[in-house]
Amino acid sequence: MNAPEKIRLTEFSHGGGCGCKIAPAVLTEILASTPIRGLPKELLVGTETADDAAVYRLNDSQALVATTDFFTPIVDDPYDFGRIAATNALSDVYAMGARPIFALAIVGMPLEKLPVSVIRRILEGGQAVCAQAGIPIAGGHSIDVLEPIYGLVALGLVHPDKVKKNSSAKAGDALILGKPLGIGILSAALKKGKLSEEGYARMVEWTTRLNTPGEALAEMESVHALTDVTGFGLAGHLLEILRGSRLSGEVKFDALPVIPEALEWAKQGIATGASERNWKGYGHEVELPAGFPDWKKKLLTDPQTSGGLLVATSAEAQVLEIFKKQGFEARAIGRLSAGPALLTVT
Repeated sequence: MNAPEKIRLTEFSHGGGCGCKIAPAVLTEILASTPIRGLPKELLVGTETADDAAVYRLNDSQALVATTDFFTPIVDDPYDFGRIAATNALSDVYAMGARPIFALAIVGMPLEKLPVSVIRRILEGGQAVCAQAGIPIAGGHSIDVLEPIYGLVALGLVHPDKVKKNSSAKAGDALILGKPLGIGILSAALKKGKLSEEGYARMVEWTTRLNTPGEALAEMESVHALTDVTGFGLAGHLLEILRGSRLSGEVKFDALPVIPEALEWAKQGIATGASERNWKGYGHEVELPAGFPDWKKKLLTDPQTSGGLLVATSAEAQVLEIFKKQGFEARAIGRLSAGPALLTVT
């Protein structure tokens, strides 16, 4: 076995993937005092509704979607890390209903600790995903840091009238989730040396699957809101829709898609620290049944890296068919209703 293969990327990072996100409560406190002044009328989406990307109108038929996402390793394999990080970054473009057009690389590497060959493989993984999405990595920026960091600035185009925001869901909408939950739990099991080869394969499979249904969903007027589930977990990102749309939501726990091995590890108490931080940030907005076990709560708050699209729609069957045609196992998980921004789990 050569030197690059002996390196475990996760040993260099204090947290991995979207589990690195600043906790919701802390982020809210940080941003609360950030002034927002002089916004141009062309800025269709900014920071006001916790959406996945900024959107800027270019003309009557085109709007530019701009986002960035990067993190420390969630897996040890450099190529897989690059693929996962790139897929995750492009997801925010799809979550706005846009088509990616190009990306810029964000690279931070501990040059004294990682061989150039390992860093090259990380970048090759990112390039492979962008090639799959049909876009180039047209540039970027790199620095020498203590922990490996990789991600993208991702840019896309969408018709201004077809932008899908967090704030436009409607009472009566069905909630559909495009990928199974459990990525954070699998990453925790990997760090503990407990994850099976099959579990790792499923983890990489889902985290490197591009959320391409977002483009087709943008064409549907009956799709009212769209986001992707990442570091704040299913409950956190659904609450962003509820707050933005001023609605209540109900999720049926038994309807949630979960990666099988993640379900087993969850029942054994394996979870990320980010899961608990998430709950502390928004748990007061979630109503759980009496006797609801802690492992189920951890699944609701489990940080997803490159997670699934979460759709609010009045055309449940059509949306499920779009996911199915593109090889996804989407499920209807709940419904929205009039009322305060409160998530009820049954």
